[in-house]
Amino acid sequence: MCEEITDGFDRLPDVLILIIFNKVRDIKTLARCLSVSKRFNSLIPLTENLLLKVDCIISSETDDWFFLTLIRSIVKSLRDLISPKSHPIRTRTHNSPVKILRTFSKIKELEIELPSGDLRLGNGAIIRWRAEYGKSLKSCAILGFYDEESRSSSGGGDGERGLKERVVWTISGLIAASTWHYVVKDVVREHGELVRLVVRDRDGEGRVAMGEEGLREYREEEEEEEERENEERWRNRRTVIPAVKMKMRHEERVQVGEGVVLEGATLVVVKPCEDGNDNGDFEEGLGIGEFEGVYGEAVRTLLKSRSYFLEMNSF
Repeated sequence: MCEEITDGFDRLPDVLILIIFNKVRDIKTLARCLSVSKRFNSLIPLTENLLLKVDCIISSETDDWFFLTLIRSIVKSLRDLISPKSHPIRTRTHNSPVKILRTFSKIKELEIELPSGDLRLGNGAIIRWRAEYGKSLKSCAILGFYDEESRSSSGGGDGERGLKERVVWTISGLIAASTWHYVVKDVVREHGELVRLVVRDRDGEGRVAMGEEGLREYREEEEEEEERENEERWRNRRTVIPAVKMKMRHEERVQVGEGVVLEGATLVVVKPCEDGNDNGDFEEGLGIGEFEGVYGEAVRTLLKSRSYFLEMNSF
């Protein structure tokens, strides 16, 4: 007597298959699985933990995500205050993450990986920044330094010129963070079950994170914006940066690891003035631990250095 042949995978409960899909995370892989079977096609949209790797970007609204390339124009203008050379700005073709994510109805944790960082400052300057957001900026840490070879060939960056460059680093990092925060508004609006959203780039330059409380604040803020039709914010295409306090630390040379030297290393910690943080607890709970490897080691070294307290108006 012939025994009926069955697929062992069919014996697995839906809950277990969803756990597997949540471990896979990658949306491109999951999209391919949609056509495997009717069962997969019905379960994949219920995946809660996703990673979207974006090769190139547009928004459902024609040009919202195109503003990510406009950041480079702003950064170029700031950079030209220091070194008035011509720096090419790369452009890219575009895709819509918002439309891709509409396939999924139960997203709780989402990570979006952008193609590359937005800051190209020249002169061998390298920037790493990490920001936490709600409806507005909660905190931002910006680490900047030169690679040793470029630092030597450019004749250093001390004195007034060096300070101007560090101001450019800080403003550039804040603008990039506020733009990334603004352009995920459609994603936040359409996926009300989100409890964690991270936007980062493939190069590891920047990172914007929003927790459950921050996402709730952002949704409420977006509803208010729709009601009063804030035209100024629409033109800006980024979240307004509030008045902030900044604590800056600087070392001419920071050695990390074996033989790795970061020249002109600078750490700037930023928080809104309204938070009322004083010098004692300014960096508490900032999440500086998000810097990893040699960058984390550099941050820990800089935290032992003398600090300078600054303020910046909203912009």
